[in-house]
Amino acid sequence: AAPQRGLLAGEPGTMAQNLYGPRVRMGNWNEDVYLEEELMKDFLEKRDKGQLLIQRNRRLKENLLRQMQLSISEDGCIHYGDKVMLVNPDHPETETALFLGGDLSLCVTPDEVKTHLSDELEVPCGLSAAPAMVPVGRNTFIILSADRDAVGQVLRYGQNFCLGITGGFEDKMLYLSSDHRTLLKSSKRSWLQEVYLTDEVSYLSSWQAAFPDPQLRLEYEGFPVPANAKILINHCHTNRGLAAHRHLFLRTYFGKEAEVAAHTYLDSHRVEKPKNHWMLVTGDPRKDSSTMLDLPTPGAEDSRALDRAADPGAQ
Repeated sequence: AAPQRGLLAGEPGTMAQNLYGPRVRMGNWNEDVYLEEELMKDFLEKRDKGQLLIQRNRRLKENLLRQMQLSISEDGCIHYGDKVMLVNPDHPETETALFLGGDLSLCVTPDEVKTHLSDELEVPCGLSAAPAMVPVGRNTFIILSADRDAVGQVLRYGQNFCLGITGGFEDKMLYLSSDHRTLLKSSKRSWLQEVYLTDEVSYLSSWQAAFPDPQLRLEYEGFPVPANAKILINHCHTNRGLAAHRHLFLRTYFGKEAEVAAHTYLDSHRVEKPKNHWMLVTGDPRKDSSTMLDLPTPGAEDSRALDRAADPGAQ
């Protein structure tokens, strides 16, 4: 009979291949069996303790996407301690043809590699603007003050405040912060001043609300900040405005989202562009897990009826 090709013909490298499994008692078969048993034992132990990567990843995702309840503003103003969403209102982008449309909310965006290694938010943590208008753990912020006795008081234009977020966790608080850009620290796409989340409270995490119209900005200084209305959010340390870059996309753990940075954009009239416009959105008192942006827009007939009710003497 002709010799089998690869076994007797002397082809190089064929005899060096391990063609047998651990169950074939050949060579160090006993060590291979013990190694398989140890690997299975280690796997079962990690699974029982919830330490598998897929389990950690699932817990982090569940916390970030946990539904939250926004605060309800009875007087139409924002108060310290309120839970709100930071929304960049929809506007046409004239500088580029490709951009992310619709209302965008400021969201926690953890590093995609770190999400597979830990079930907690690692600091510093990134942010992005996403078309997610349902209040969840990753986009529900808390208005905080350095004075603990200020909880419940009205937030006013020109006052320093912090924006904290738990990310759906009960024992963790991160703070929206920023600092001057350097060669080693800047935003990913635009290379402008970076905005990030950290667990330390400092002057780098202080912000102020400003009225959008620069001609009336000084007159509104000290007035209450309205809920669900366009405002500017400026960083106290660098005097840069929070901005959403709808034309610069980020590939995040949750899909395609827009970059967020700290930079003030002015038009030819020295007025801030819509990139710097934000709204502190509160909850809808008539429906849980909903926002005031979900209210239907009144039609023309309803608007005329409201005008007649406001001015009974009008014909």
